[in-house]
Amino acid sequence: MIRSAKPSDVPVIHAMIRELADYERAPQEAKATEEQLREALFGAHPAVFALIAEEAGGAGGPAGPVGFALWFRNFSTWTGTHGVYLEDLYVTPRARGGGHGKALLAELARICVERGYARFEWPVLDWNEPAIGFYAAIGAEAMDEWTVRRLSGEPLRALAAQAMGTAVTSDFLSEATSLSN
Repeated sequence: MIRSAKPSDVPVIHAMIRELADYERAPQEAKATEEQLREALFGAHPAVFALIAEEAGGAGGPAGPVGFALWFRNFSTWTGTHGVYLEDLYVTPRARGGGHGKALLAELARICVERGYARFEWPVLDWNEPAIGFYAAIGAEAMDEWTVRRLSGEPLRALAAQAMGTAVTSDFLSEATSLSN
């Protein structure tokens, strides 16, 4: 079963994000806190959305989350429409092969079609052959001509300083971030 996430799901989403980071060989990069996720998903102005894949409990037991998809809207200037950008898709190892990942993707595709969105996009690590094969099997095409670029840390602060005409310090960014939350 696929359903929208609710505030009580935040701890399990947080735990699965940590598992995903371990799988992607970057546990040190998963720094988001439960509080940050709660605000992003359920605050006054939600910026992201999440779906939960839930497995029915055995012998009448309670159902339990076994996966999630975290997404946000993007916009295509070429089509003039919004789209869905899938930030994370994760299914726990014990539940893989049970159709949960495909069900999460299908629900996001349904959201796109229902809302008139033109695109559904997501990244995949180039070494993650199981995911690449899975995505190819559902008809997702690789955007081989495109590569992702990222600014973070000191290069981000240096570029921001050019716009601000001053040096941007970590203290300044921490203060600005806390004021915007």
